[in-house]
Amino acid sequence: MVISKKNKTIMEYIGITIGCALMAISLIFFLEPNTIAPGGVTGLAILIQKITGIPIDVTNLLFNIPLFITGIYVLGKLFGIKTAYATIALSGFIRLFIILFGSGAMITGDLLLSSIYGGVIMGVGLGLVFLYGGTTGGTDLAGAILNHYFPSISTAKLMMVLDLIIVAAAGLVEKNIETSLYSIIALYILVKVADFIVEGLGYGKAFYIISNSPNEIAKKIMEELGRGVTALEGKGLYTGTKRDILLCVVNRAQVAKLKKLVHEIDDKAFIMVTTIHEVLGEGFKEINKT
Repeated sequence: MVISKKNKTIMEYIGITIGCALMAISLIFFLEPNTIAPGGVTGLAILIQKITGIPIDVTNLLFNIPLFITGIYVLGKLFGIKTAYATIALSGFIRLFIILFGSGAMITGDLLLSSIYGGVIMGVGLGLVFLYGGTTGGTDLAGAILNHYFPSISTAKLMMVLDLIIVAAAGLVEKNIETSLYSIIALYILVKVADFIVEGLGYGKAFYIISNSPNEIAKKIMEELGRGVTALEGKGLYTGTKRDILLCVVNRAQVAKLKKLVHEIDDKAFIMVTTIHEVLGEGFKEINKT
């Protein structure tokens, strides 16, 4: 089914909105009441509120202005529009939940549970915002800007580096090293979950197969698994023998089937398996034109 550009844009903003709502839930009910600051401007805002009493939604907006200007310059106007929307939406949801449930609302006072559940919910929300092409400002925007120059490193991992300073500051504000340790747990969880939301849904496995029966194996893969196979020319430097190396990409459900198929044809075949975080193209996820 072909989705129109208008409908696609609407879906993107719905996804960003849901992501921002989840982030606000994480902040209001788990992280902020326990002074767990898992990095970012929101984490910094938690610390500033603890020291000065300035609401986190206000600080979130004020700190993001210079980053927002930089984001438009580096990442383009469309990205800037989505970031502006996400930043305002996040602050709006934070204010809404404060009005509805009051400042300092919490579900649990257990620091470990707050770190885990706060990190998971924040990671899902942040991942959705990233997935639909936006950021909520702060270190995720800074991470997105750095990712523009270092695409081999995910935005979430770049955020983690930037956030360590804020995590350390949480312990200083509370004068308790355990606060920093719990903040690190929340930060680690949210980075991993955000990475999974952005990259993990397209997860696959690439097989490199060296066998004396390459044609028979390739034929079986195409017939039984419905996957394409590419033959790469290879040469063993020890023996000097030339042979084809088969390359095939499959989804998670087909990994065991492919191993069994190769073993049945050639139990002495040499197989290398590598993880691919995203697979685009025929038979997998559609390549989206942005």
